[in-house]
Amino acid sequence: MMRTILAIGITLFFSLSAAAQVQPQPAPPQTPPASPQKPAAKGAAGQKGGPGDTDVRSYIKIHTEAVIVPVTVKDRDGHLIDDLQQQDFRVFQDGVEQPIVRFSSDPFPLSAVVLIDNDLTQKQASQVQKSLVAIAAGFGPSDEVALVTYDQFPHVVSDFSFSNDYIFTELKRIDLGSHFSINNSGPLAAGPTINGQSQETGVPVIARKESVTKDLDDAVYAAGEMLKGRGRDRRKIIFLISDGNNSKYNQHSFKDTIQLLLTSDISVYSISVGHALLQHETSRLEKYGTYTGGDAVYAGKAEDLERLYAKVAEQARNQYLLTFSPQEVDRSKDYHTIEVRVRRPGLDILAREGYYTSAVNAPH
Repeated sequence: MMRTILAIGITLFFSLSAAAQVQPQPAPPQTPPASPQKPAAKGAAGQKGGPGDTDVRSYIKIHTEAVIVPVTVKDRDGHLIDDLQQQDFRVFQDGVEQPIVRFSSDPFPLSAVVLIDNDLTQKQASQVQKSLVAIAAGFGPSDEVALVTYDQFPHVVSDFSFSNDYIFTELKRIDLGSHFSINNSGPLAAGPTINGQSQETGVPVIARKESVTKDLDDAVYAAGEMLKGRGRDRRKIIFLISDGNNSKYNQHSFKDTIQLLLTSDISVYSISVGHALLQHETSRLEKYGTYTGGDAVYAGKAEDLERLYAKVAEQARNQYLLTFSPQEVDRSKDYHTIEVRVRRPGLDILAREGYYTSAVNAPH
């Protein structure tokens, strides 16, 4: 009997010991959970792969600082040269040669604002009016075109459209004959006169020169604002038809307008009409072309206008595209000069004369 009781006691003892071993232990003091971490972006610092991370960041930085330079090359007769290769070009920034990292000679679709002077003489307006519908023939199905007229203020005739039929119709509707400059030196400007004296004041009448009331710089600036948001995969141009006259009362200066055009990769192609060449009023038009890598041509007759419309559109579309990453650049300056040269002699080069670092580094 005693053996049985002893055996039961020993069994109970080991059972209690085993139960004690599986009892839950008190939980250790809890520390506040760490704030959730955002997943690291691919290539970011701290991600697995360490040494390569810095290289990736450097590559991205270089890519955002790429400067794109559209270039037109013509022979002395004005014919486009289309057989040049990358090794034929040299690019200089602030006088320092830069390596060309990308090169393309493929045609680009156009985003264009056709900007038409609506403050011409009656004869000039008539010539331009007859030629306007020919503008549509210079654009293809991949091009988008907006139409704007200007005098003291710009007036949007139609917003961007890919439809050539629509552009043609809108060009036909433009009536340049509805607006002509008022000549302040005419007989109605000074009231009734007899023998050169005013019958109102009795003093000799001094004829006043015609005042210029149209704002060319403001009109180009407005066209630039319309174009700046278009895609970077397109050639952005202002197709300017004007006599070159410009008032002194523009809200936007020539410098401010050029800066907008350069920071938005916009080129100006101008066709001067009427007596602009004889009156030495083409300077403004030529400067817009020179500074932005566009061009300026003169048309004396309506048939010249029709021929030049197609020529300008072809020239804008068929440009070489040179890309370089600035090296040895003075980063204290925002504006930097650009010079493009070709190794083949006897050729004329059209390229913009500079760029702004702030524009190249801006997010797109």
